[in-house]
Amino acid sequence: MVSRITEVPEPANEPVRSYARGSAERAALSAEIEAVAADVVEAPHIIAGEPRTADETFAVSAPHRRDLHLADVHQATPRHVEAAIEACEGVAEQWAATPFEERAAIFLRAADLLAGPWRDRINAATVLGQSKSWHQAEIDAACEAIDFLRFNAAFARDLLAIQPLNARGIWNRMDYRPLEGFVLAITPFNFTAIALNLPTAPALLGNTVLWKPSEKQALAAHWSMQLLLEAGLPPGVINLVHGDGALVSDIATQHPNFAGLHFTGSMKVLQGLWQQTAERLDTYRAFPTIVGESGGKDFVVAHPSALVDELVVALGRGAFEYQGQKCSAASRAYIPQSLWNEVRDGIADLADAIPTGDVADPAVFFGAVIDEPAFRKHADAIAEATDGGAKVLVGGGTDDEVGWFVEPTVLVSEDPQSLTMSTELFGPILTVYVYDDARWSDTLDLVDGTSPYALTGAVFSQDRAAVREAAQRLRHAAGNFYINDKPTGSVVGQQPFGGARRSGTNDKAGSIFNLQRWVSPRAIKETFVPSTDWRYPHLG
Repeated sequence: MVSRITEVPEPANEPVRSYARGSAERAALSAEIEAVAADVVEAPHIIAGEPRTADETFAVSAPHRRDLHLADVHQATPRHVEAAIEACEGVAEQWAATPFEERAAIFLRAADLLAGPWRDRINAATVLGQSKSWHQAEIDAACEAIDFLRFNAAFARDLLAIQPLNARGIWNRMDYRPLEGFVLAITPFNFTAIALNLPTAPALLGNTVLWKPSEKQALAAHWSMQLLLEAGLPPGVINLVHGDGALVSDIATQHPNFAGLHFTGSMKVLQGLWQQTAERLDTYRAFPTIVGESGGKDFVVAHPSALVDELVVALGRGAFEYQGQKCSAASRAYIPQSLWNEVRDGIADLADAIPTGDVADPAVFFGAVIDEPAFRKHADAIAEATDGGAKVLVGGGTDDEVGWFVEPTVLVSEDPQSLTMSTELFGPILTVYVYDDARWSDTLDLVDGTSPYALTGAVFSQDRAAVREAAQRLRHAAGNFYINDKPTGSVVGQQPFGGARRSGTNDKAGSIFNLQRWVSPRAIKETFVPSTDWRYPHLG
């Protein structure tokens, strides 16, 4: 083989399809949604490239249509997890030795397959299995997933190109090795793109991966794995195991070759995994890499100079797109008294007008929350908030007759430290605190200090001095900070995503910063003509 240094194709963000009335793309996705709804899929584990079944399965149903049975998913046992780890170890040396361009080609092909013949299938699985509207599925399961695959290849090439200085007679270079062991990827229900990125990003850099997706995202995860296999992913590089996350993580983190965790989920689970890893440090060959994103209590703070119409739309989209089930969703808002009447009427009208129901219908904006525990949690939070003195401006109702529906809800609280102002709910509940215009600076302190999270946040203002003050005072309150825009919708290559404090390790998915965590660099120094005299000149 000829040695060479190659460039990967220049990445560009995947165009978002509109699915306009009468378009061929609308007809194609509609037909695929019908096909997926009509066929109950059997979803086995994929270990060493082969399907592996289990004695027990669990059912996946559509959250917005509880009677729509979509998949029977095989439940992992300890032997499945152990077999997946063995598969990782069995191909680790070969995969690490595979040239970067060949690894990248697999994931670039997966991106093109997803942009083309696989797009409707992955989108349809996401619409039905996760109750996402057509637009929300498109920007996630298609566009963001494609962007991760394409941009990661370019970012990885840039990482490998970072090389040290040389001196006369010396050649210095960096060898970017994969981690020594396997990576455990634990992925969430709410983003098909994240579920695809967490195992593929480490694999691109030469690591082998044990992938445990959320049970609630198992349908789209099943098809995502099939996509990777069609793209040419070698057996054993990524091993998909469904089922109990606690079982999988307990076995994986006991293994001496556990080398890394790539995680998106709740703060409580990440904290538990970190503690579990710390307790087992003596058993590992190396200190594991932990990369985690663990939620947020995301804010919108409006200055008295904010424009009301733009603010209302940002609150509505930020809080209610995908039923508020985004770690970046607008969850608490701080509105000045001088704007409140207009904002109040605007957000109430917006929430009332949102089309809700079966997301298989492209005219529906708002579906169901993911499952019964989420439904009960949101209903209880609304009841507790109102018992504590919060007022329901709009929404507040729930309905579980057909699916797990919670109305788009806006609460108004006079207590800026109340439950729904400070606790992550992960649902369609926005709580508003109305502040005295003269207390703008004090309000920034409230924004900064109310929540342990620091994921996303937004400021709305036409006053540049106020924007500058908010950006500085809230510098550590959000890893992704938006000016006159909603705090959701980060785009790969444009707004690298992640937060600090209790929102995670802030390793910025969709950037070179994340990819550098999946290599263990080795510095190599080669001296062309070594010294032959041990004495230094100063010795005389």
